[in-house]
Amino acid sequence: MDILSHSPGTARIASLEDDPSQGQLIRQVLEGAGYECTLHTEGRTLLTALQAGTPFDLLLLDWHLPELDGEDVVRWVRANMGYGLPVLFLTSRTREEDLVQGLQAGADDYIVKPFRSGELLARVGAFLRRSHAAAPPKAALALGHYVFDPVKRVATLRGEPVALAAKEFDLALLFFRNIGRLLSRDALAASVWNRQVPATSRTLDTHLSNIRQKLQLRPENGMRLSASYALGYRLEYLGGESAGAVSP
Repeated sequence: MDILSHSPGTARIASLEDDPSQGQLIRQVLEGAGYECTLHTEGRTLLTALQAGTPFDLLLLDWHLPELDGEDVVRWVRANMGYGLPVLFLTSRTREEDLVQGLQAGADDYIVKPFRSGELLARVGAFLRRSHAAAPPKAALALGHYVFDPVKRVATLRGEPVALAAKEFDLALLFFRNIGRLLSRDALAASVWNRQVPATSRTLDTHLSNIRQKLQLRPENGMRLSASYALGYRLEYLGGESAGAVSP
């Protein structure tokens, strides 16, 4: 299913929240910033809307609800719609093991309740910008000193080709297409290997080490690959030349 593109001011956000006062507050904050917000108080109604093809640009999910909860929704989204639709948990849970569980289910990130309006809008805006600016699958991607050509499967740094193995290229391209986005180990494994990689396996760690070294993902090149081994990995763009799609 394709995600319809909207300008940031008209982006469609679905909020799943069973607390009426919290739901109204979320909608008030989002609509006050110019977004369209559809409020769902039950997971099954949101799931029905998604199954019917209702277009959303971002999902903001409460975690624990009666019957079908936010984790069930995000698992369905990832299984049936892939990873193109940003999903944020808005949750009162703060234990690391809970956050790991949510990210492994397929959420992109989380905001802890009670939320601050400014933080909510900043995080939502950041994910929408990344989603709307995503390059088409066959378009070359330029970011700072790096260029990736998915058709020729060539990566260059400062104009010089970087020798990457097939899975290293796929993994690096996934990070560059999701700048600033927290990617769990399960999400990386599912996207690159199309399967779960056991926690005891060094396959993912080896590939991450290889792309960090080969692509020289260092601050002097405008990049930083940060890791929280419990939560996942995030490629951060520290500045430099502008990013965007270029002609293959």
